[in-house]
Amino acid sequence: MRSAPHRLAVFGTLMLSAACIAVTGCSRIPGRPGPGPEVIRPDEVLDFPTLYKENCAACHGANGKNGAAISLANPVYLAVAGEATIHQIITKGVPGGLMPAFAKSSGGSLTDRQVAIIAQGILQQWGTPDALAGANPPPCAATLPANADNGQQAYTTACARCHGANGEGNAGDPNAGAGKLGSIVNPAYLALISNQDLRSIVIAGRPDEGMPDWRSDAAQPLTDQQVTDIIAWLASKRTNEPGQPYRSH
Repeated sequence: MRSAPHRLAVFGTLMLSAACIAVTGCSRIPGRPGPGPEVIRPDEVLDFPTLYKENCAACHGANGKNGAAISLANPVYLAVAGEATIHQIITKGVPGGLMPAFAKSSGGSLTDRQVAIIAQGILQQWGTPDALAGANPPPCAATLPANADNGQQAYTTACARCHGANGEGNAGDPNAGAGKLGSIVNPAYLALISNQDLRSIVIAGRPDEGMPDWRSDAAQPLTDQQVTDIIAWLASKRTNEPGQPYRSH
């Protein structure tokens, strides 16, 4: 049987340990994680830079340009599209293209509030009030019936100088210098881009790549009908099996 002094010593040790825990906190207990920054839930992220970086930058570029997808740092595109269209595209994606739906209501991962923050942030970051300078551009979405034959004629007038007579570009031209352009009728390219994206690029241009908008490269700005017909002509170049599919055995 242990002596009274021994029992008192054990009791004192236990009390001292309890006091240390009370003072230093549970973080000092072996196996417990130490204090660190609080990790917020994904649906609680509400600042535009973080939302854009995590959801948009991979395709549209870190600064809204020089990405694989359409440039967002294009004031003309933003003015033509408008906040409502930008909001809808983020919410529901672009049918027939690679732009996915981001809103939870459409199968994505973002709340309605987060979608609104991204849409508003894009316009605040890269929009310019006088981007159109009083001009009346074709609408962002097509509403007129299209004629591919007329589209080829409009293409020849407004686009062939840079993109080649048949849309095959000038990459093989030794005199093209630094301004070499690839084919825009390549079936693989057309399979990866929607009609809406083609229309947006024709109207708003690609300032990051030196491509003018609908006003800049012809004697007269392109009309809504001409833009619609050019897109129909480009779309007629799509094939059912783009690229080089494996042979069936």
